[in-house]
Amino acid sequence: MQVATLPPPPPTTRPTPRRTRQSWLDALRGFAALVVVFEHSLDPLLPEIRGVISPWFDFGQYGVLVFFLVSGYVVPISLERRGDVRAFWITRVFRLYPLWALAAAAGAAFAVAGVYTTLPGQIADRPWAAALAHLTMLQDLLQVPGVVNVFWTLSYEMAFYLLVTAMFVLGARGTGTRASLAFAVGAPIAGALVPAGLLSRGLGVEAVVAVAAAVLAGGFAAVLAGRPEVRRHGAVALAVLAVALLALNSRVGAWQSLAIMATMFGGTALHHMERSAALRARWGWAICLVPVLAVATAVWLGPGWGMPEADQQAFKWSWSTAMIGAWLTFAAGLALRRRAIPPVLAWLGLVSYSIYLLHPLALQVVRRITVDPSAMSLGVRLAWEAALFAAVVACAALGHRFVERPAQMLGRRLAAERPVKIAQNR
Repeated sequence: MQVATLPPPPPTTRPTPRRTRQSWLDALRGFAALVVVFEHSLDPLLPEIRGVISPWFDFGQYGVLVFFLVSGYVVPISLERRGDVRAFWITRVFRLYPLWALAAAAGAAFAVAGVYTTLPGQIADRPWAAALAHLTMLQDLLQVPGVVNVFWTLSYEMAFYLLVTAMFVLGARGTGTRASLAFAVGAPIAGALVPAGLLSRGLGVEAVVAVAAAVLAGGFAAVLAGRPEVRRHGAVALAVLAVALLALNSRVGAWQSLAIMATMFGGTALHHMERSAALRARWGWAICLVPVLAVATAVWLGPGWGMPEADQQAFKWSWSTAMIGAWLTFAAGLALRRRAIPPVLAWLGLVSYSIYLLHPLALQVVRRITVDPSAMSLGVRLAWEAALFAAVVACAALGHRFVERPAQMLGRRLAAERPVKIAQNR
């Protein structure tokens, strides 16, 4: 008797497992954001710490340098993993601009109402140039003060995105170490030769803003929509724009701008080295030169800007210790990356962008209420400090829930409508 056999079941296709979030990076983001809040609270609430510690260690610079290392670690890899420049920028725009627009509008409203510090005269005198500079997020590299003081770091994030995009389109992948060393070596050279804001001094702020916006728009149009040769030309335009603004027109000076870029690409190099023993063996010693060169450049050049000698010495110390502290903190996070992270620390990382952009507004309210810290006891000021952090975290939770998260979900949906293209935007 012949036994009937059933056909084999169809092969099951298992979905590709989603990449889990790296919670240690979220923890570093959240920690860095709270450190920046602490720095900005010193003048109105804890002037004792400002007087004793700030000449030796800048909490704010330390926090943003940790941010920059984290950005350097994750951003280029996210572009390389997806392989689609347009999808990358869709998600970036929806990640950055909605909350930025809210913070900018609130900052302008606070200034008009007298709650916030008054708008800088340059913004009031040249509103169209200031608005256009802010829309590019390159305002600090265009000699335009931010309507909210913390916006300055976004200019360096944007310059980094432009360089990463250009490198990807031109096929220069996995070059974080060489780029980091190039910027670190270029920092003292450019800093010694180029005064801050050179382009705007020679051409005028309005002209530089208009040219930069035009090059940015044209470069993006070419990179996102053109033929391969056109894309390459657009990538070159974006890279030249970013490097020119960093070296020739930043508000803080060429050496500090290039040191920041070296730090961000240092994060990229560390990511590649983590995944390649060959890279670690070949370049591990070299990446250690980046913070060393950044500190040496600060000690050699200093801020300039007509500062008194005592203030220059304090800046050199505070910048140098902040740079060393940021690299050591990131190295500690990297070493402990496989440890369990408390959920609250990971959550603070999720809302860190809201903490960073919204805390100056909450701080100005506290300033208006407390007025004179010398008239309050230490206990009262510590209570205000706790209240400030609680208010900032609450505002950040609302900002993330009702602004950031919906915008990010929309950006992901729009990006997901495009098929994944590995290395096809070059």
